[in-house]
Amino acid sequence: MEPPSHNTAGKIILAIFASLALALFLTPAAFAWGEKGHKLVASKAIETLPPEIRSFFEGNRNYLLRHVADPVEASAKNPAERRHRYLYLDRYGRFPYESLPRSYKAAVAKFTKAKLEANGLLPWQIGVYSEKLTNAMKAGKWEEARINAALLASYVAESHDPFSTTENYDGQLTGQIGISERFGSTLVDRFSSFFPVRPNDAFVINDPTDHAFEACLSSHSWLETILLADRNARRGLPSYTDEYYDRFYNQAAAILIRQLSDAATDVASYWYTAWKNAGSPALPQH
Repeated sequence: MEPPSHNTAGKIILAIFASLALALFLTPAAFAWGEKGHKLVASKAIETLPPEIRSFFEGNRNYLLRHVADPVEASAKNPAERRHRYLYLDRYGRFPYESLPRSYKAAVAKFTKAKLEANGLLPWQIGVYSEKLTNAMKAGKWEEARINAALLASYVAESHDPFSTTENYDGQLTGQIGISERFGSTLVDRFSSFFPVRPNDAFVINDPTDHAFEACLSSHSWLETILLADRNARRGLPSYTDEYYDRFYNQAAAILIRQLSDAATDVASYWYTAWKNAGSPALPQH
């Protein structure tokens, strides 16, 4: 067998680089909840807060909505930020992925820091920002508290996006490229003006990191149903037409609305928990 010609070898190299570039482009950073979804979750979260802290968050509503998508923008500019916004659960065996310790130190000891970073750090990032918000509130650093609340909301919302929990984050492993954007952004953009997002009242979370893992597991459990809905909606159609989106919404809306509602409940609960853990300090009036 003759070695490939220089032209052939060059084409192979170009193809490899093209594949790598596509893989880089199709990261979870590009396809998670869209900006509208993040703002919807944060806005609904404010409505579930108890009276003793709601006025502070209501007074900062515009600020929170303006900054809640900051991690999405940051990860588009800085690839290192992307690992904070997903968790490839399916790289740790089978559901419920008990081989992955929820303690970061234990997980590093078992899998190495490099592997954890490659597979995503989302639940631990939520734990980090929950603590940051707590500390800022405890110290009365309200500017820090505002930005930490917005960033925490973004990460918590991500934990409720099923495609933030899988290495098939954009359907690339099942021949359904673009599924994450279609589910998490386009359906929200098209239908959120009339679908009912009804979160529950905020509650105190006992362990912020552990709760984030539970949210990721719950989100992950919906993946196959969403992928099937996408295939069914596309059947017989030449492209992703209006008819496709009507079909997809009819089949996937219940999951979408549930995930957004649960995300809003959790965002408010993380805010409330941080305030309680800070000693329930008096909040500034805005």
